[in-house]
Amino acid sequence: MAAMVVAPIVARGYLPTWAVATAEAVLGAVLIWSLSFFRDPERLCPPDRNLLLAPADGTVTNIDEVEEDNFIGGKAVRIGIFLSIFSTHINRAPCNVKVAKITYKKGKYKNAMNPQSGRVNESNDLALVRTDAPRDKLIVRQVSGSIARRIVCATGAGRKLAAGEKFGMIKFGSRTELYLPVRKEVRCLVEIGDKVKAGLTALVRYEQCQD
Repeated sequence: MAAMVVAPIVARGYLPTWAVATAEAVLGAVLIWSLSFFRDPERLCPPDRNLLLAPADGTVTNIDEVEEDNFIGGKAVRIGIFLSIFSTHINRAPCNVKVAKITYKKGKYKNAMNPQSGRVNESNDLALVRTDAPRDKLIVRQVSGSIARRIVCATGAGRKLAAGEKFGMIKFGSRTELYLPVRKEVRCLVEIGDKVKAGLTALVRYEQCQD
């Protein structure tokens, strides 16, 4: 903001009017984009406790089955969401949960659109336990990208989060993944290529809710 005010005053005596106007336009575009990136819209989350909501805004890049032995302890469904530089970057809890532990891992900064980046890039894993039936173990993984270089996580082990509650963000283009146990009662509600919104879009529904 200060640069937009100071730059034309300083440059007026050295540059032609068209150059000053161009610089102002570029600085204005950067300001608008920055304000857009850090936007934090209000979200009225669905009250259905059988749903797992998107933990991030963006595009679904993969829905696959993986082995997750560190916390879930077996086969898990992984749903990956790519956040572009134009997405809202606030991360939200997928359902009512308690944070069991948080694990940060240093790594690379590969393109976050690639599903493999979740394995090798810098990441932050939130190990979560549902507080509603079924009391499944879940993981939300915050993954940095080729542009994103800072993961923010504003929660801690032992804390309870409500469905859709904000817990952090990843600054600039990045990736967020949701892991849940493979269950016959689980129905995936999205497809690859779908646009989703954190705390609003249902990714998964539990068809039968029992422990």
